[in-house]
Amino acid sequence: MLNCLGTMLGIFISVPLLLFMAAPYIRRYVAGGVCKSTAKLNGKVVVITGANTGIGKETARDLAHRGAKVIMACRDMAKGEAAASEIRAETGNQQVIVKKLDLADTRSIRAFAENFLAEEKQLHILINNAGVMLSLYSKTADGFEMHLGVNHLGHFLLTFLLLGCLKQSAPARIVNVSSLAHYGGRIHFHDLQGEKCYKWGLAYCHSKLANVLFTRELARRLQGTGVTANALHPGAVYSELVRHSILMTLMWKTFSFFLKTPRQGAQTTVYCAVAEELESVTGQYFSDCRPANVAPQGRNDELAKKLWNVSCELLGIQWD
Repeated sequence: MLNCLGTMLGIFISVPLLLFMAAPYIRRYVAGGVCKSTAKLNGKVVVITGANTGIGKETARDLAHRGAKVIMACRDMAKGEAAASEIRAETGNQQVIVKKLDLADTRSIRAFAENFLAEEKQLHILINNAGVMLSLYSKTADGFEMHLGVNHLGHFLLTFLLLGCLKQSAPARIVNVSSLAHYGGRIHFHDLQGEKCYKWGLAYCHSKLANVLFTRELARRLQGTGVTANALHPGAVYSELVRHSILMTLMWKTFSFFLKTPRQGAQTTVYCAVAEELESVTGQYFSDCRPANVAPQGRNDELAKKLWNVSCELLGIQWD
């Protein structure tokens, strides 16, 4: 009995110690790719959704360093202003501006776009970054299931409203932050809102697949316009994305050394936004600053076209 207890105590002590000792090597491994582009963005206008925290904030910080005028589209204006103030102080770039945008409300999306188009004549980079994850079943102001409404339909509508400005500003880029989780996603048109069967983990996966399919069809439709559209997986990032799940928040904190920092997680987003070699690359999916494989269902052109048409119907828009 004493020998058994001694063995268990030894394991209890040694495992955390080994993890602590290995932490620097683990962090180096999970850090992933780094955007090596030194491209400057002076005179360029960028819109980033969900830019007040996490990889959105780090993306805004990086592009501000490069000289861009950065419009931080945020739901929480207080957090947005605090983040913008921090970025302006660090970069010396005073063209970092916060605008109200709630992707869970199409009225807010339309108001943001109307305000932006009234004040800005150009838009060179649109980064659809904001998202919700692991939310209990709830609906947006327009009655859409929250994951689908925010992660897909909100960005779908925002892109539609700003596309004319992007085309006029070409060459321009659209960057959609998706996830490896799209592999677990399916588009169930018979239950798109999850009213018959809802599982919060799968709902997130479904919305991330929608991001990939949207990017694919958008890129096809934008051929020859000078506007590109690409999607990406940022990696597993220690951020506020899991805030809706107490269990996941606890796991994120416990295993944080296995996760990317927000700055590391932003690298592929920045890469897709600025890398010179991607100027004419469109309809692709990236991870760790290099091309990555897409799930079979994410390469289905007919599925992408059908989702496009259904999305237009839900939003009451015509996007030919």
